[in-house]
Amino acid sequence: MSVLLTILGIVVFVLGVLISVGLHEMGHMLPAKAFGMKVTQFFVGFGRTVWSFKRGETEYGIKAIPAGGFVRIIGMMPPAKGQDPTKVRKANTGPIQSMVENARTAEYETISPEDNGRLFYQKVWWKKLIVMASGPLVNVLIAVVLFTGLFTIYGDSVAQTTISTVTDCVIPADQASANRKCQDGDKISPAKQAGFQVGDKIVAFNGTTITSWDQLTPLIRANTDKAATIVVERNGQQLTLKTSTIINQVLDKPGSDKYVSVGFLGVSPESKVERQSVGYALDKMGGYTVSTIQALGRFPEKLVGVAKSIVGGERDQDSPMSVVGASRVAGEIAASDLNVGAKAATLILLLASLNLFLALFNFIPLLPLDGGHMIGAIWEGIRRGLAKLFGRPDPGYVDVAKLLPIAYVAASVIVVMGVLLVIADIVNPIKLFNG
Repeated sequence: MSVLLTILGIVVFVLGVLISVGLHEMGHMLPAKAFGMKVTQFFVGFGRTVWSFKRGETEYGIKAIPAGGFVRIIGMMPPAKGQDPTKVRKANTGPIQSMVENARTAEYETISPEDNGRLFYQKVWWKKLIVMASGPLVNVLIAVVLFTGLFTIYGDSVAQTTISTVTDCVIPADQASANRKCQDGDKISPAKQAGFQVGDKIVAFNGTTITSWDQLTPLIRANTDKAATIVVERNGQQLTLKTSTIINQVLDKPGSDKYVSVGFLGVSPESKVERQSVGYALDKMGGYTVSTIQALGRFPEKLVGVAKSIVGGERDQDSPMSVVGASRVAGEIAASDLNVGAKAATLILLLASLNLFLALFNFIPLLPLDGGHMIGAIWEGIRRGLAKLFGRPDPGYVDVAKLLPIAYVAASVIVVMGVLLVIADIVNPIKLFNG
């Protein structure tokens, strides 16, 4: 049964990813067609064609390798300045120029004279910007729908004021993730010394009435190593417990690499799933967006750790994963002891986070990503706008083909990173659950 659930989780997640990819590509295709651009292919996947059909001038289909998708919009590669698009010349210059001209040749071998006026590069800059931005914006929309639906219909886990665990000793934050047990020489936690018990409900802290865990946490942290008087409710009666919090190193916030010295008590709260508002969902997504951008900034550093984990090093739980790793995690979630609702919610959260990542990654202003074409369109608009403002000749379109050498390098780096992550996800995968 566990194996079947694992397979089911993987299949459901992969289908969700493929649908997301298809919608992303549709986000490019629909405005391109609306603006009169010629679109010849719409495929989900890469490699050998498994199934396809043609409607009008566009071929739609599925390819064998479910690792992305593409839409072919004719004329993405402009001709060189002064070059007749119908008569592409053979490159006879240096290797870099040859690379660019050969790419132009491949682009224009499929273009006929009647396509004039329908080529991507011929369109006004803002139309090109819309076409390229619409793909990742669809992923943003998918993420908004999934996050909002998840938090408003199912809910989110909210920390209560009731204690679920009492820490026996003080373990440094950088060792807690390794599930280290208490050892000789470790300090007894203030909560243990004070006599806290599982099930105690915290009513007041140093005279302040407590109504939520989010209210309690900053009070404990700000108390550093001072005396603490805590009122708890136990078995229907209120008890006053006295101790002194101690200073301990803890993570500044979840997902952060920064440690801060704050007051520490040694208790953890019970959690309860509660439905939230649309505003809460959007605020939560905003937090995920910031965390994802920060993760992209630390990606090279994290990738070093991933590479080390392949040869036997320990892999961080918050290290990046490939789609293979995410699919494996989806299978693990489906086979876990969580209830059906929690499993579905966790899978939706995983898919929503992936869509948010895909959107932000594609917004990076570097070819061959969508952001690279977007920057080209914006720069074209700025150049033409300034030329018109100052009465200068129209500088024409931006020749993104000149950036192809950089694009090839970037694409190679992306492929290498992807392969590295896939290998790590097979050799030393991230596990959400122990065992």
